[in-house]
Formats: sequence, structure tokens, C-alpha cells
Amino acid sequence: MLDYTTLKIIWWVLVGVLLVGFAIMDGHDMGVGTLLPFVGKGDVERRVVINTVGPHWDGNQVWFITGGGAIFAAWPLVYATAFSGFYWAMLAVLWALFFRPVGFDYRSKIDHPTWRNVWDWGLFIGGFVPPLIFGVAFGNLFQGVPFHFDNNLVPYYEGSFWALLNPFALLCGVVSSAMITAHGAIYLMHRTEGDIQARAGRALQGSVLVALLGFTAAGIWLAKGIDGYTITSAVQSGALPDPLAKTVACEAGAWLANYQRWPLTLLLPLLAYAGLIGAVLLARVGRTFAGFWASALGLTGVIGTAGMSLFPFIMPSSSHLASSLTVWDSVSSQLTLGLMLGATVIFMPIIILYTRWAYRVMGGKVTAAYVRENSHSAY
Repeated sequence: MLDYTTLKIIWWVLVGVLLVGFAIMDGHDMGVGTLLPFVGKGDVERRVVINTVGPHWDGNQVWFITGGGAIFAAWPLVYATAFSGFYWAMLAVLWALFFRPVGFDYRSKIDHPTWRNVWDWGLFIGGFVPPLIFGVAFGNLFQGVPFHFDNNLVPYYEGSFWALLNPFALLCGVVSSAMITAHGAIYLMHRTEGDIQARAGRALQGSVLVALLGFTAAGIWLAKGIDGYTITSAVQSGALPDPLAKTVACEAGAWLANYQRWPLTLLLPLLAYAGLIGAVLLARVGRTFAGFWASALGLTGVIGTAGMSLFPFIMPSSSHLASSLTVWDSVSSQLTLGLMLGATVIFMPIIILYTRWAYRVMGGKVTAAYVRENSHSAY
């Protein structure tokens, strides 16, 4: 079995991979939902938009479920603390997600404009709200979350839902929402044609602009206006988990320290810019499939930048610094991490191969003629 320190690093990387996979695969479904009321003019066009993701959106939920399961199994203290502290925020995500399965399945059951319009906006909520809240959550991590542990390692959250909606966190929410919308837009450009494709192209340019401006502003804000966290005691990377066995301090510029320590990590923010700008440029010359994967690289860069800036912290505490949760002291046992790694090595390739097969089968253009000819089977 691999040593404990190596397993902790591997699972930090794997959780990041699952979050990126969720953003890429389920993210373009959510981006399409966000754009649905705006790029689809009339019932037929909106059915075209829905049919680009309708057949496989639920399969992409595997990334979301697996990511949540991985956090529960690999970082149990993070799972317990985050889901209690962000309880109402997580409920808002759950309530928004309710609109997706019902909206996809029931929107076309009744041929009435009011009925269908209500579900169109329901799908918008299901696509727009989750990325926004996930971005807000990340923004709060950079500022620290008000929680502490008692001597029995029982977490106590001391904040409120409304405190989560602070300016920096909302900026991060805008970045998250904009990049997911851009990803959905380039996907729509690849799967549609005509007016819908043209509107998606304009949405792509606007959302990429918002995402990159917000990403830049957040980086400057972190560097100049938000103190980061750093471990000031000796790091026992191979020790058994004990969040209270360290000392932590807040220091100006600490969130940028990793980029000075490991200069190659600067490639992550550069990837964010290159990927999202590349998606726009490739879309302009009609290479929408390549643009989709350029957008995916951009998402990887944004999420990777956030993760590398926080490392080794996962959930810093603003009210009791020593309670901050890190890669080293919030994990499961060595045996659990090893068994989970074995299962991941077996099942992750299966998930990736299935996803590749599904998109090869359902990767053609969706047209108005298709929707009209398949009015009973199409979404």
C-alpha cells in the first residue's frame, strides 16, 4: 500500500479531478439550461435546445454524485463541517436541482404555452443557481468559514446564511456562473445551427468576457485585500488526522505563496485565460468541437487555480484558526484511502469510456425538423 502522505495528496488530486469532471460534463448541461429562455425563441427552438442535452443530462449527474461521495469518504470532517455550515446553501442547490428532472420529463407533456414557459424557467433555475452557489462557497473558503471543533472534534458553525453572501463570494459566484454559461454556449454552438447557434455565439462572447474580468478581479482582490492562511507549526503530513494539532496564522499574500514556491503552478491561471479565449476564437472559425474542449481546459484552469491557491487548506476557519481543515488532517484512514483508490482505478476508466461512447452516439446536430418529426419521442 502507498504511504499515508502520498495517499492524501492523491486524493486531493482525485477530488479535484471529480470537481473538474463535474464542471465539464454536468456544467455544459447547466449552461444550456441557463441559456434556454434566451437563445430559444418560441417553443420549437426551445425544444431544440433541450434536446441537445435531454438524452444524457442524467448520466452526467454521475460526476456530481461521485464527487459528493468522494468528499464524504476521503474527507469526512470536511463533509460534516461543510454540509452543516453551508446547510441552507446546499438546500438551495438541491431545491434548484429538483427542477431539472421534472422539467425535462414533463415540459412537453402538455401542449400549452404557459405550462411550457413555466418549466423553461424552472430549467433556467436548475442550471443557473447551482454554479452560482458553488462559486459563492469557494469565495467564502478564501475568507475563512466561522467554525470550530471542540475537544471531541464535533464541529460548531458560528455564521449565518446571509453572511455567506458577501461581496467577494458573490464575485466568485459570478465567475462560476459565467464560465459554466460559456461552456453551455459553446456546446450549443456545436449541436445546433442557424439562429440558435448565432445567439449561442453571442452568449459565449459575453459570458467569457464576464468570467475573465471576474477571474482577474478576484485574483487582484486576493492579492491585495484578503489575508490568506498558512500553517506555522511543523507539518506532520503522515500523522493520523487531528485538526487541532497545528497552529495557523493569517498573513497578507499567503494565498499566492504556492505560486512562488512552485512556479510551474502559474500555468493554471494561464490555462484559464488561454482556454476560454481559445473557445471564442475557435468558435468564430467554426471549430466548435475543439472550442468545447478549449472551454473545458479553461474551466480546469479556473478550478485548478482555486485549489492550488488554497493548498494545503480545504476549509479554513476564520473564528478558530487551528480548527482549519487541511489535506493532512481531515482525511480518512490509510486503509480507507487505499481501498477507495483501488476502486477508482477500476471504475473511473469505465465512467470515462461510457461518457465517450454516449457523446459519440448522440453528438450530431439537433434541428427544428428533427423536433417536429419526433414530436412524441423528442423532449
